[in-house]
Amino acid sequence: MDQDRTYHHTDLENGNGVTNRARPRRRFHDAIEAAIEENRAREMKHKLLDSVDYKNLEQYRKSDEELKNIKNKKVRQFYEEQNLRLDDWLEVDMVVMSVADDVLDSMAPRDLDNDGVAEERGPLGSSAENVEVFLPDDEREKRGKAVRNATWAINVNVVVNIILLAAKGFAALSTSSLSLIASLVDSALDLLCTLIIRTTNRLVAWKLMQLKRQFPVGRRRLEPLGILVFSIIMVISFLEVLQESVQKLLPSGKHDTATLPAAAIASMVATIVVKGTIWFGCIRVKTTQVQALAQDCKTDVYFNTLSLIFPLIGHQAKIWWLDPLGAALLSLIIIYDWAGTCLENVLRLTGQAADDRTSRKMMYMAYRFGVLVEGFKMVKAYHAGDGVWVEVDVLLSGEESVKRAHDVAETLQYCLEGLKEVDRAFVTIDYTSQGPTGHATENQ
Repeated sequence: MDQDRTYHHTDLENGNGVTNRARPRRRFHDAIEAAIEENRAREMKHKLLDSVDYKNLEQYRKSDEELKNIKNKKVRQFYEEQNLRLDDWLEVDMVVMSVADDVLDSMAPRDLDNDGVAEERGPLGSSAENVEVFLPDDEREKRGKAVRNATWAINVNVVVNIILLAAKGFAALSTSSLSLIASLVDSALDLLCTLIIRTTNRLVAWKLMQLKRQFPVGRRRLEPLGILVFSIIMVISFLEVLQESVQKLLPSGKHDTATLPAAAIASMVATIVVKGTIWFGCIRVKTTQVQALAQDCKTDVYFNTLSLIFPLIGHQAKIWWLDPLGAALLSLIIIYDWAGTCLENVLRLTGQAADDRTSRKMMYMAYRFGVLVEGFKMVKAYHAGDGVWVEVDVLLSGEESVKRAHDVAETLQYCLEGLKEVDRAFVTIDYTSQGPTGHATENQ
């Protein structure tokens, strides 16, 4: 009995007799650590968020009216580029102001009941590490609207291309015009292009766990891969049209002039009007897929206009070679256009460097974190498909604590991934600018 009484004796220093609770000394120690972490995070936030007076940047912006009054073209172009740079800088500041504090608040998960499991994981834990939810409402609405507009544009293009393909098929069967046949092939491939884009768009958007396991860094590269496959199909198809046109131009070919019935003319005019309307509707949606569709619609307007003019003039003037010559020229234009698109996607998929504007934007993001670090050893931005991957090597003091180094690096990483151009960011830590780059040269 005395032994039991001794066992249950309450000792506030050692915590004996306290059941299912943290020991008082442990709780006191945890409270001190939490206070230190909060003060450290608060200090980093103040340095990061107050380091740039981003509102004063607007004084360097030129209004549209001021730009119109600048007569010198080079000077006007300089200020237009400066306005774009200010837009980029303000976007970077918006992301830092919106994301950094929530990321820092998530760095030290708390075990509230001392059971070994962190119940309070901070804002990032609550959002499943989705940083877009921390952005301002207007920015999230703008990005959501861009996604909805892109989906709408893709679906409209699918429906329109089906209708135009049927109309051109009827027109091509009514005449022997090679220009119309080339236009029919173009419409068939347009439909294939939009179907490929729609399929890859849906695959990227699916949130199935099995797909996440198979593609741990996402499926964004499916979109340029789809366009690459389509580009190859387009080039091969128009090589066939070009071959047939050249054969008809040879002395051994048929030298009769093609006639265009009213139905054929009507279908071609309808194609020009509809594609022109979609073209002007798509150019306002600034996404890679929709811009590709806009470019395709613009090409179709030119292509179908010439496909209509060549056989009409050839028939009226009795010039037999004008129609096959027109088909050959149109085929060469399409081959050149889609070969360029093919090369562009190949270069991006193989890690082409990001353009100067995007690189400067990443540099400015690094500059925003300059108050927390000693410097930067490297800032590298390159394509991994349509999006950009960023690598940043941060210089910190050799005496820097692991906690602070981690918090700085990971906050910068999340802020970079909050930019709409960036698919993935990698931030590494170094303590000297003279050391190795961190990558084997035979792998570069």
